Amino acid sequence: MSTTQLDGVTVKTQANVYFDGKCISHSLTLPDGSKKSIGVILPATLTFNTGAAEVMECVGGACEYLLAGSNTWLPSQAGERFAVPAQSSFQIRVSGQPYHYICHFA
Repeated sequence: MSTTQLDGVTVKTQANVYFDGKCISHSLTLPDGSKKSIGVILPATLTFNTGAAEVMECVGGACEYLLAGSNTWLPSQAGERFAVPAQSSFQIRVSGQPYHYICHFA
């Protein structure tokens, strides 16, 4: 099941715009101090590098992702998550409808 609401968060109002507007997100801080970003990726194939470990949660649309060191693209749709190790990278491929996500940082 997808997260549908995050209560009591602090939101940075300036959007994070990446890849010429193909990925747009906002940074959130929860009451416990944990950080997340919430955003959308338009149809494209993009590569992201990670500092901290991340869990990508799909809340709408769908994508395929390829973790560093793998040769297999895997699907992710609403209600599903995938984990990316710290100090790594992943590719994400979106076709059709935009991919809406929450990125949970470790």
